[in-house]
Amino acid sequence: MKKNITINLCGRLFQIDEDAYELLQQYIESLRSYFGRQEGGDEIVDDIEARIAELFDELRQQGIEAITIDHVKDIISRIGKPEQMAGEDDGEHQSSESKESPKEGHRYDSVHSAAQDIYNNVRERTAGKKLYRNPKDKMVAGVLSGFATYTNTDPVIWRLLTVLLVLFYGIGFIAYIVLAIVVPEAKTPDQLLQMEGKDVTPQNLADVVVEDKQPAQTNRGCLGMVFSVLFSIFAIFFVAIASIVGLALLVSLLLIIVSLVIVFTVPSASRISLPFDIEYLNLGELINIHPWVVITFIIGLLLALCIPLYAIGHMLFSRAGKVQPMGVGQRILWIVLWVASLCSLFPALVWIQQQEADHFKSEMMDTYSYQGVMMSSQDKRFLRKGGWDLIKAENCDHYTYRGYYNGNHNVRFLDTYNEDCLEVFQAEHKEAVEPGVYRLACSVRAEGPGTFVYAVGDSTILKPIPAHESQDNVPDMGWSAISIDSIVVTGDLIAYGLSSDEAFTGQPCRAQWFSATDFVLTRIGDLPKK
Repeated sequence: MKKNITINLCGRLFQIDEDAYELLQQYIESLRSYFGRQEGGDEIVDDIEARIAELFDELRQQGIEAITIDHVKDIISRIGKPEQMAGEDDGEHQSSESKESPKEGHRYDSVHSAAQDIYNNVRERTAGKKLYRNPKDKMVAGVLSGFATYTNTDPVIWRLLTVLLVLFYGIGFIAYIVLAIVVPEAKTPDQLLQMEGKDVTPQNLADVVVEDKQPAQTNRGCLGMVFSVLFSIFAIFFVAIASIVGLALLVSLLLIIVSLVIVFTVPSASRISLPFDIEYLNLGELINIHPWVVITFIIGLLLALCIPLYAIGHMLFSRAGKVQPMGVGQRILWIVLWVASLCSLFPALVWIQQQEADHFKSEMMDTYSYQGVMMSSQDKRFLRKGGWDLIKAENCDHYTYRGYYNGNHNVRFLDTYNEDCLEVFQAEHKEAVEPGVYRLACSVRAEGPGTFVYAVGDSTILKPIPAHESQDNVPDMGWSAISIDSIVVTGDLIAYGLSSDEAFTGQPCRAQWFSATDFVLTRIGDLPKK
């Protein structure tokens, strides 16, 4: 009886007996000991372990539940010992599996050989080199030429790949910008030698200095010339866009500064229109309540504009040769500061907007009592100043509204609303007059029938507010001018108003909303002689 062990090989579980496990462990340890002296040896051993796991899977698919020592020996003979895989015995000792199944062994060896050749090729091309942006053959920032020098390949290949990636959702453009920021530029002679994989010797340093003093001569093929022209156009386009963005940032910065100065120095009553619309944030009042939030918002806003403006200006001046380009550390510092400014700006802006929204809601929704009816401060102010008495006010969502028919949204008028047409509203105004005959004119509108304008002199006169028809299921929000003529008043008082109260008008209200404004009472004649 043998004891079975469960092992985890490349993420897969297998049952294996103790003898087979010891043999497999010795084999893998010999592989690691042999290939550990080589570059990329760990990757080679990992590939072999993956192959062993595949062969174990094949055995399990054949119905074998536990791996025995014979199975492990067979697999070792198929894969080979480390010396055989390295080719040290010149092919004199081949496994029995290679003879019986050359197709399977050949497939694994070819894949492994190809991967090893690619790996060795890359290592050979990049041995002793450091990655820098190449200033001697750059079209924008020298990133692609630096990669070409590092890998000893043609820069046209990298430029073609970048163009293709730019067409793929702009990934190439973003990657190029990131690499231009992160990868340093080879500026000194020793960095130029490290970029090309040359030893830093006095003779090589002298050659670099002499080469820098001579005009650069580059021999490009036809395709290289095409890409040179394309990247030159791209560079010009990029500089033009950067200049436009910089100018826009500068103008915005100046307008914001002027607006902030006006907000904090000029009283709101005497202000002219601001050059930049930040007055709605109510910063002048909030700075007295929460000064640090407002100060954080202002500093974050100014930095969010100033940092990219400075970066664009520095880039333009460096391309013109007026200043030295930024170093990698300086660029990272400015990026961190800009991100920090945004992280402080947006939370402060959200808080300020929430404070202003709460203030507006408090002003709009705080209820006050007017003649026993609870309403907003704006409704109460309008009714009180207009001398309106509330005869009835039930199921009304509001009593006034802002938005005049002539386009002036700062003018209020009588208006009531109920989604289910249940509002019972009657507002009345009394006016002292001389005896005579009068006309009452006003502008009205209603969503449906059952609402009236009325006048009370010697008798009560009702006039229905015309209901507007809907066109294409869109209600007509227009106004109508109506008048009540021949209002006879023998006393000294006349009352007028509007009503949806069925007990007063005799008709049920079928309108969700109705409005009235511009009441004008005109004396049109004397009382008739008896």
